Order: sequence, then structure tokens, then C-alpha cells
Amino acid sequence: MDAKEALKEIKSGKFRPAYVVYGSDRYRIEQFVDTLAAAMFTPDERELGIVKLDTAETPIEEAALEAETLPFFGERKLVIVKDAVVFAAGGKEGGKLEHKTDRLLQYLDIPSETTVLLFMIGAEKLDERRKLVKMLKDRNALLAFQELDAAELKRWAIKRAEEQGRRLGEDAADLLLSRVGAHMQQLAIELDKLCLHAGEGGLIGLPEIELLTASTVEEDVFALVDAIAELNVDRALRLYRALLLRREEPIKIAALIARQLRIMLQIKELEQHRYSPQQMAGQLGLHPYAVKLAAEKCRKFSVQRLGSLLSAIAELDYRMKTGAVDKTLGLELYLLALGTKQGA
Repeated sequence: MDAKEALKEIKSGKFRPAYVVYGSDRYRIEQFVDTLAAAMFTPDERELGIVKLDTAETPIEEAALEAETLPFFGERKLVIVKDAVVFAAGGKEGGKLEHKTDRLLQYLDIPSETTVLLFMIGAEKLDERRKLVKMLKDRNALLAFQELDAAELKRWAIKRAEEQGRRLGEDAADLLLSRVGAHMQQLAIELDKLCLHAGEGGLIGLPEIELLTASTVEEDVFALVDAIAELNVDRALRLYRALLLRREEPIKIAALIARQLRIMLQIKELEQHRYSPQQMAGQLGLHPYAVKLAAEKCRKFSVQRLGSLLSAIAELDYRMKTGAVDKTLGLELYLLALGTKQGA
């Protein structure tokens, strides 16, 4: 069953006897559990209406016994079972506890009308060879929550801002994802902060993202490469010293510069084969916004210039790692040498 379909049912007041939620996106799993609990209980009923079990400490048959017990303090009961053993692919039944899954299978044949069983699986995949998983799959109880891709995350961020009466620009959404990453919990925190700053009906644009979110090391290195492209030695040195103040290692900075130059060379090559930005992002395993920025910057370089810069930084990396040159001074000399080179 699709998670959207399940949420639609839940919000309409229809609850299935059992749900199995699993996948790498812990944030959306927690949001699903919160939505289910909010639909089943009033705030006063919630604490007494939810029972939590963990198969690391409790045999799985206890979940069936708990589900069969009538609720004492309301019309319904939600039994949440945390599991990384019984359902999970690679999970090993046994260990300290013996789990009698037949008892749970028996319960699921004739489930209680007053109980919802929710299994939260700490794994990205289920073991579909197991009888219990097969039964719940046949009953459309399995809900996968895999991490959203860049395009889905962008739509989610824009929609979340809209739900709060704010507008999030597309470029701003790209920059937010580029800075914060794909972790939805952190994205939600940063986005709510931006919405609060923008106010009712406000626009969240690039200036707001730049002001209220922290730049990444990769982003600062990208600016450093941009300064290299423009032969702006003063700006390159300022950015380099700012990175040193953040206690970034010169060898790491050199590696990131090399990575950015390599990406730009790859984009040059892919452009010759008429790849679209989205295709390039998929080919290189990068966020589309990062590809878009790199494509803009690499137009300032020829292939020969990029190759020369990459060769020089590779040589510097070797000399820094072998102790032939002081790390901090070596990278500074690399940047100073740009002023004596002609751009493409």
C-alpha cells in the first residue's frame, strides 16, 4: 500500500488492523505514527491509549496478547512494536528471546476491532520469505518510507512553506537543500525557522537562506574555485583563511578543490554529449542545484585550464602528504600562483 493512500484513509477515520512501516526515512515514519495517533485519540486519551513494545526485550507473541486485550480508557488502542529482528531482512530471530510468530499470525487472522497494531521496523528492507511478512503484504499493510530524491524534497519544502502561509522560491529551495542536505528532520527545523522570519505571506528567497542558514565547507570551497576562475587572488586568500579559522585542514580543502575541478571537467565532457542538467546530476550523483552552479562556473574555464589546475593541486596534495611542503603555506602559495597565470 502507498503511504499517501494509507494517510488518506486514516484522516477519514478508517483504520486497518495492522501497519508495518519501514525504510530509511525515519522522519516520515515518525510523522506517520503521529498522524495515526492524532486520528485515533484526543490529546487526553493519547497517553493511555498507546502501548509500546520492543522485540529486543519482549517476545512478539506479547504484541498479540496486548492487541487482544480490550482498551480500558477509551474506544481504541494503538500497540506500537519496535522491531529489528522478526520482520527485517538480515534480522536474526533467536538470540536472548524466542519469538513465536505463529501466535501473531493466529491473531491477525481474526484481529480485534478496537486495536491497531503498528510495527516500526529498523531496517530498509523486509524479509519477504517469512510467513508473517507475506501475510501482511497480502493484506496491504506494508508501508515503505525511503528517502525522497532531490526533486521530491524540493516539492516537499515548497509545500511545507505554503502550508504555513509563506512562499519559498525555487532557487531558494535548491540552496536550502544544498546547504542542509536531505535529512528531513533538519530540513523541517531550518524551514520552520525561515517561515518564522518571513512572517505571514512572506517570501523566502536566496538572501534569507544565505542569512539564516550556515554555508557548508563544500559551498565555501565552491566560492574559492569561483575566485580561482576569476583570478581574484585576494578573494581566494580571504576565503581560504576563513576556512582555516573554521579549523578545516588544508589537505581536506585541497581535496575539495580537486573534487570541484574534477566535477567541472566531467560537466564539460557531458555537455559535449548534450546531457541535460538533470541527466548530469544522475550521472554524477549530485544535487541538481550543485550541477547547475558548477555548469555556470565551468564556462569560465577551458578544458586545458581545468586540467592544468587539477594537475597542480594533485601535485600539491602529494607534496603536502609527504611533508615536502608545509600544508598551510603550500595551499596559500598555490592560490598566490594564480595571479601569475592567464585565465582561459
